[in-house]
Amino acid sequence: MSGSWPGDPRDVEELDEDEELEEELPADEEDEQLPRLRTADQQHAYGELDIPDDVNVLEGSPDGTRRGVAIVASRFNGEITNKLLEAALEELDDAGVRREAVTVMPVPGAFELPLAAMALAKTRRYACVVALGCVVRGETPHFDYIASEAASGLQLAALETGVPVAFGVLTVDMVEQAEARVSKGAEAVRTALEMADAFAQLRATAR
Repeated sequence: MSGSWPGDPRDVEELDEDEELEEELPADEEDEQLPRLRTADQQHAYGELDIPDDVNVLEGSPDGTRRGVAIVASRFNGEITNKLLEAALEELDDAGVRREAVTVMPVPGAFELPLAAMALAKTRRYACVVALGCVVRGETPHFDYIASEAASGLQLAALETGVPVAFGVLTVDMVEQAEARVSKGAEAVRTALEMADAFAQLRATAR
């Protein structure tokens, strides 16, 4: 039986000593046990695809010479979409696509992008289609439905027509995140042109 009574000062002293021991644990040991999260600029595992030399490679290049390109752009969140369109057109210029070979089709919002992309692709007048838009999360599930349908619909347009459709739609939580990612318009153009070139090579080898 303990020689001290409940509330004895000795109990308080022992408790204080235990707390001091806990406080003296190095912070580094705690950090080592926790998984480290990537920062905002480390969200992707960058690096080039390494393909062996002893296999056949069919790879396109973002060369827009003699190619017709269609851009379908959402008017909703126009401040962001305008910047996406500007970046896309600059990239097309750099790739050698003549302005008269570019068709821009504005639509009300991101939900209408797939239908417009499908219609443009079915004309067979364009080597590829670039879809541009911006969906910002709000207080309701509306964001999830629009973002999901836009993504799946654009994929369906490409699969059903065989015409590359590039996804240049920003899906963000805040407008500031969209402003930091307007270069995705140029990235979508490079993706579309590369896929169009790869498909052209594939058709040429199949003859």
